[in-house]
Amino acid sequence: MLPSIIGESLFDDWFDFPFRGFESDVDHKLYGKHAARVMRTDLKEHDEGYELKVDLPGFKKDQIDLQLQNGYLTITASKGLEEEGKDKKGKIVHQERYSGSMTRSFYIGENVNEEDVKAKFEDGVLTLDFPKEKPVALPEHKTIQIEG
Repeated sequence: MLPSIIGESLFDDWFDFPFRGFESDVDHKLYGKHAARVMRTDLKEHDEGYELKVDLPGFKKDQIDLQLQNGYLTITASKGLEEEGKDKKGKIVHQERYSGSMTRSFYIGENVNEEDVKAKFEDGVLTLDFPKEKPVALPEHKTIQIEG
């Protein structure tokens, strides 16, 4: 059992050290030292395409936006906190839930269209299915005749 302070391991920063800097799309001010752990993804390859699963716990379907531009699929999730118990008297002693947005982008190929991407959101997991990029047929190699 590892010692902890307010539910966080004392060793979190030490184990994360070599991986700092790779989570540039995530706002550290919003998610604190756990920013590298948001929007975790799994990518599975099938014969005909790929399946991408993205963890988005606490989000609703209407808080997620998907855009496909120049071969890049961009996932944006944003939410605000509802003013729960606004009428009730009292003050917040400790708050860990925040409002804000996060974004991740994935290159899926310039020949993949919006119609090719199938999205499903269930139990806090966004599942995207898309085909493998089809190779572009190169023009047939033809010999050019030289006059003279």
